[in-house]
Amino acid sequence: MYSWFGSKNSAMVMVMVLLLLLCSYNAYSVSAETTMHTNNWAVLVCTSRFWFNYRHMANTLSLYRTVKRLGIPDERIILMLADDMACNARNKYPAQVFNNENHRLNLYGDNVEVDYRGYEVTVENFLRVLTGRHQTAVPRSKRLLSDEGSHILLYMTGHGGDEFLKFQDSEELQSHDLADAVKQMKEKRRFKELLIMVDTCQAATLFSQLRSPGVLAIGSSKKGENSYSHHLDSDVGVSVVDRFTYYTLAFFEKLNMYDNASLSSLFTSYNPNLLMSNAYYRTDLYQRYLEEAPVTTFFGSVMETIHTDSAYRILSRRNSQKVKMPLQQSVDQDERRSLTNSEVQEQTSDTTKEIENIENVDSLVNYGLVIMLPVLVISTWIS
Repeated sequence: MYSWFGSKNSAMVMVMVLLLLLCSYNAYSVSAETTMHTNNWAVLVCTSRFWFNYRHMANTLSLYRTVKRLGIPDERIILMLADDMACNARNKYPAQVFNNENHRLNLYGDNVEVDYRGYEVTVENFLRVLTGRHQTAVPRSKRLLSDEGSHILLYMTGHGGDEFLKFQDSEELQSHDLADAVKQMKEKRRFKELLIMVDTCQAATLFSQLRSPGVLAIGSSKKGENSYSHHLDSDVGVSVVDRFTYYTLAFFEKLNMYDNASLSSLFTSYNPNLLMSNAYYRTDLYQRYLEEAPVTTFFGSVMETIHTDSAYRILSRRNSQKVKMPLQQSVDQDERRSLTNSEVQEQTSDTTKEIENIENVDSLVNYGLVIMLPVLVISTWIS
């Protein structure tokens, strides 16, 4: 009788635990799916040093200019440049960087904010930016302060190979390092959607270890293929842009922040004959159809809007003239305004209390799970 009673209790406990786990999982999945797109961030990384890698810095600055033009502000862009080509002694045009031999556009002007420069561009600092594991002395301007509603563009360019990307010819970022960082970002709810764009040799191999949902990846070349520069600037003496980035810029120069061009149109714009390689896309982790997602999902910015219950009324010319108001009437209006403001504050405080109650319920559920586990073990042992 005792063993039957104990086994019955243990079965009930197990059912309760399973129900609690199922409810908490469903609540998490629903909240993840219903999270709104709130903001956009960009992490732009040039991993190469030395003058002959001039084009990699030009690639990164070109993307930097594009995302700023499409609406992402500087405070939401992390710019990492492994070398300062603008101040290099070999530069015929001091304090200037170009991505075209016509020299019409200086990419390195007065409006460039570099967050990590020179020897600060390391694999360690790069991973710290993605995961948010900074030392306390790192300022906010060098941090990726994204949240669960953020869409993030991660662009990297440099020299790479089979499942690695070189940083300053001294260390490498491996594909499993990138995948682990993205996994941490997802678990810490640091993004809603993430686009990884890489311009390097065998770029597709960097995506082989990715497993996190909400990630979209595009590379300039497949395994066994090289990525090539576009053209040489005879005045500068080196190549000034890579082919993949050049044709990416050509696509975006036709757009503004209000265009509805889709990610599918961007991906299909790459011509293998012009790239001299095959652009690779990994879409199995991305939940949306590319035809339905505009390019501004990652390369643009979210515009904040204020929703009102009714439209604003426009005063007619007859009523728009200034009317002198008696003193007592103005005092009465001021009192009504103060009462209205107090009511709004009370409603806001009530909403805040409701949110705190919801969070308390979630905490109570988590504590209940922790308490039920020892009970389950004891009941199972007794039975």
